[in-house]
Amino acid sequence: MKRIVFFSVVAIFILGVSCGSGSNKTNETVVSLKTEFGDIKIKLYDDTPKHRDNFIKLVNEGFYNDLLFHRVIENFMIQGGDPNSKDAKPGEALGGGSPGYTIPAEMNTGHFHKKGALAAARIGGPRNPDKESSGSQFYIVQGRVFRPGELDTLEFAINAQRQEALMKEQFNLEKSKFDEVRGKNDPAAFNILIAELREKVDSMYKTKPQYVISEERRKVYTTVGGYPSLDHEYTVFGEVIEGLDVVEKIAAVNVDGKNRPLKDIRMEIELDK
Repeated sequence: MKRIVFFSVVAIFILGVSCGSGSNKTNETVVSLKTEFGDIKIKLYDDTPKHRDNFIKLVNEGFYNDLLFHRVIENFMIQGGDPNSKDAKPGEALGGGSPGYTIPAEMNTGHFHKKGALAAARIGGPRNPDKESSGSQFYIVQGRVFRPGELDTLEFAINAQRQEALMKEQFNLEKSKFDEVRGKNDPAAFNILIAELREKVDSMYKTKPQYVISEERRKVYTTVGGYPSLDHEYTVFGEVIEGLDVVEKIAAVNVDGKNRPLKDIRMEIELDK
């Protein structure tokens, strides 16, 4: 079965964003992404060199020309870069294509999923524990503005999710002990083991880095907007400096049940002169 490159997000948060344009006066590489809705100028960060250099290489090869924005979710993001999209038939499921390699994650704490962020898509879940990026697929964040209380709730939800994952991991490590008690048909003893394991996991989790949205990011997410639940999960390697209105237009198009636009939206990308 074709593997789809997608995002793993806390289900209760289908988020979004809104941001202004920055200046393109920069020593960093700038590319122009051209669409029928207008042009989007994106600067690539120098401190994510593997992603930057790979993107430049593909742009110079003309890899992205005539590819589609194959996955569009309003108040979330617009995604492209699947080579299978170039000659795709109407309604064909997309998202599983790549140039045949992945890129090691380059998580930089200074970059996050504000509106206009450029990030690499990837296979999610346990099949990709190192969070390696797709060799070509990318997304641009649209998102929305958040209330402070929503960010508090998101912090709590993600920490609870991570703690539960640690609980399952420890349970599997001690499974033989639980199987033995279960075999004796002693529910009380089993519940005691669970309580002891929970106490152990709670203590372990307190020693690990917690998911925290910094004050700097809170200011952005509550004014400009973004998609904070993706932070630390996907490599952000650039940002839109002109053309956020084009991102908005693409995000608003009609899509099918797989979030593919009903009318193909093709792209061309070139280095900005």
